[in-house]
Amino acid sequence: MNLLNSIIMGLIQGLTEFLPVSSSGHLAIFKQLFGMEDVGIAFDVLLHVGTLIAVFVAFWKDIWELIVNALGIIADICKNIGTWFVNLSKRRMITEKKKPYIKVISTPYRRFVMLILVTTIPTGIMGIVFDDVIEKASTLLIIPGICLLITGVLLLIADNTPAGQKDENTVTYKNAFGIGVCQGLATLPGISRSGTTIVACLVSKIDKTFAVKYSFIMSIPVILGAAVLQVPDLAKESTSSSEIFNYIIGMIVAAVVGYICIKTMLNVVRKKKFKGFAYYCFAMGTIAIIAFFVK
Repeated sequence: MNLLNSIIMGLIQGLTEFLPVSSSGHLAIFKQLFGMEDVGIAFDVLLHVGTLIAVFVAFWKDIWELIVNALGIIADICKNIGTWFVNLSKRRMITEKKKPYIKVISTPYRRFVMLILVTTIPTGIMGIVFDDVIEKASTLLIIPGICLLITGVLLLIADNTPAGQKDENTVTYKNAFGIGVCQGLATLPGISRSGTTIVACLVSKIDKTFAVKYSFIMSIPVILGAAVLQVPDLAKESTSSSEIFNYIIGMIVAAVVGYICIKTMLNVVRKKKFKGFAYYCFAMGTIAIIAFFVK
């Protein structure tokens, strides 16, 4: 892959990962139309690393709090296990007062950690089970084309959904699981992950600002998981030093453009201006379907 192609794909990844127009769909269309089906696994991984960097930079305070609170959850669970054994040893001693357990989910950020965990479970299961289907779907222009039309419909629904008030304190685990299922469906090329999850959040009556934060932060374990699953194939791939340089440039482009798009999406969701993106998805989907039949 030459430098120009690498920059273009980094630009597409950064723009479409966070704008509600589907990065997988655009990359699949670009690869098909320009004969780039054999793009290396290393480049796919680095593109996703670029978008991860954008999320970490945009939400670093929240992510730091989530990491600290996740470690706190693990520590308190371990303490409660120790307490259980202590109380078990005191069971026969009626006069001995049992030691109280620590409340594990005691802060908004700890609850946010649990929401992300619940969301990730169905997404991960669906990603693993339908991995082969997703891979084959990316090789046919008609699939991302149809899926982009579906994304357009979802965005029009978002524009007509009343604002909600739920935040990390009031979002239910049932809501989180449903959003995770929607994120799993968005692994199909052409179904926008950010668009689908934000729509799912809005339909679940979640506050608009929190919906964007939730949508982008929940992508972290999914992107990391996808990258880890590609490591065995990555080890088999041989890459030249010039290709590695081009890949890194593509990653940097994806990170910078992705960060700008995250900030853009915060404004889009607040003002509920999804129609432009919906019409764009309809146009791109139609072009992809036509290209499938005339190619």
